[in-house]
Amino acid sequence: MIGRPMMRAGRPGLLGTVARTAVIAGTATAVSGGMTRHAQQRAQEQQQAEAYQQEQLAAQQAPPVYAQPAPPPPAAGAASEDLIAQLRELGELRSSGVLTEEEFAAQKAKLLNG
Repeated sequence: MIGRPMMRAGRPGLLGTVARTAVIAGTATAVSGGMTRHAQQRAQEQQQAEAYQQEQLAAQQAPPVYAQPAPPPPAAGAASEDLIAQLRELGELRSSGVLTEEEFAAQKAKLLNG
């Protein structure tokens, strides 16, 4: 046994144990990091899905928005009755002498044209 260096038989030496431990720790760290990233991605996707569902539900529950209808035009009967009342009043003012014939004609023309 003179030409051979001395080696241990059986178990690995101190450096072998340290190397194996480093490999195991590195692998565990990589696997743990991957699992964490995967869990975070899954949680984010779940939150986005819940937010989408809530938006859809809110859109279904919200009453539809319609344009306000235009107000109905004034009734022709009411407008003509008002006009007739104003013309009567002008006639009474002319009859009582408060308005002259020219003033009466001008006011009557305003009412009928405007």
